[in-house]
Amino acid sequence: MNRKKQKVLGYDVDIISFDDTIRFLIERIKNKQGTHVVTINPEIIEQAQKNKELDEIIRKAELVVADGIGIQLALKLKGINQERIPGVDLAIELINHCNSLRYSIAMIGAKEDVIRLAVNNLEERYSDLDICYFRNGYFTLPIEEKIIDDLSQAEPDVILVALGSPKQDFFIKKCREKVPNAIYIGVGGSFDVWAGIVERAPEFFRIMGIEWLYRTYKQPKRLKRIYKTLPLFAFKAIIEAIQYRLFLHQRGKNDKSN
Repeated sequence: MNRKKQKVLGYDVDIISFDDTIRFLIERIKNKQGTHVVTINPEIIEQAQKNKELDEIIRKAELVVADGIGIQLALKLKGINQERIPGVDLAIELINHCNSLRYSIAMIGAKEDVIRLAVNNLEERYSDLDICYFRNGYFTLPIEEKIIDDLSQAEPDVILVALGSPKQDFFIKKCREKVPNAIYIGVGGSFDVWAGIVERAPEFFRIMGIEWLYRTYKQPKRLKRIYKTLPLFAFKAIIEAIQYRLFLHQRGKNDKSN
């Protein structure tokens, strides 16, 4: 599949539809081609700009999709229409395909009661789903090594990691050394949603791309973190878009003169 990329504040973002993303990942599973999917948003970019290891992980990821509305708008400023691909929606659709195609999944993260509820709910919803391994997200380094060894034995096709960024990205990097052929997706708080502990935003908020606003309303403590990130991100994205359009304009003039 031919995939175009466009930079957002220096990071490549794949210009790809939701459906094509699923098709791409299923093909990668069939061919045993290990893949790290980063569902990027402004907060992750800010973290990566301050953390060299996270920066390197994102740049090496095989697929980087536009999760946040901020990324979508940054691309829009450059004249690029890219649909949002929220990690929770991407993961659940991939689970749906794993159920029908008999691919196995593993789940790492959340509290013990939360992940057990999430696993039970998914198994009730998808009768043929093979959840070959799951583990809560509270573990020390020695236990982390044991988890990775267990995953190596289980050989899941898809590994969903809900440890929050950047912890989930660091875990994925380490796990890939021993379990190289799996599809990895960092899914943040998705297990809480699947467990029924956290309610997703109403459909209107999701369609409008402002699910973050609903989550902030439900969890006001997020406000400080979000509004510390978004204004600076928006300013940088506008500057980058202006530079991009000037570059295209100049290139067009040069092409005409030649």
